[in-house]
Amino acid sequence: MANVYAFESSLVMMITVTFVLAGMVKGVTGMGLPTVAMGILGSLISPVAAAAMLLLPSLISNLFQFGGGGNTRQLLKRLWPMLLAVVIATLLASVWITGGDTTRTQFALGMALVAYALWTLAGKKIAVAPQREKPFSLVIGFVTGLLTGGTGVFVMPAVPWIQSLGFEKDELVQALGISFTFSTLALALGLWWHDALPVQSLSLSTCAILPALLGQWIGTRVRRVISPVVFKRCFLFCLVGLGVEMMLRAA
Repeated sequence: MANVYAFESSLVMMITVTFVLAGMVKGVTGMGLPTVAMGILGSLISPVAAAAMLLLPSLISNLFQFGGGGNTRQLLKRLWPMLLAVVIATLLASVWITGGDTTRTQFALGMALVAYALWTLAGKKIAVAPQREKPFSLVIGFVTGLLTGGTGVFVMPAVPWIQSLGFEKDELVQALGISFTFSTLALALGLWWHDALPVQSLSLSTCAILPALLGQWIGTRVRRVISPVVFKRCFLFCLVGLGVEMMLRAA
């Protein structure tokens, strides 16, 4: 019995540290909580259990980010085609993560993250004519949903697309929060649809909420005192780190 409680205590400690770190990354860059956390939790539990554990801290932290600015209505009006496609595609593709093997999808996603970040750091930009934004948004949202359903991570290609839309620093962070909130809810529905929401993972997910919010609060304070240039570089280097981590985990 003592060994059982020792294991549970060590697991709770690991979850706490993981979500504080992941929350800090999210607070600074506006993203990264699910991917950073899954990079650590993936060595301890199955991907579907990790995804279930991430739902509550991801949702709560994203809701704070969602409502963290004064442009919610305008952002929703601009992003709704992508958000609609994300939800539909995530529900359709959620069978992949519940089916077990997501190695190939995760490796491809990691490569895309690294390629985009390095491309942008080199000074390249995505440019889409205003009249083509809605059709492109639908495609971006659908691909993002497929990857969300396959890996439980919802950063590509939504993140580079949102970044290309010319938002200011705080608008960008709020737009990412909106996107991640819809993705989290869609993933939760997909897992529920396939009976893949373990009660134990949801209990641990509840325990992870406060550490994630603490980390996000710390990261947000850091973001408010750094320059836009430093913020952008931090954001892109975070993408590189997330991509490399995903490729290493999938290799």
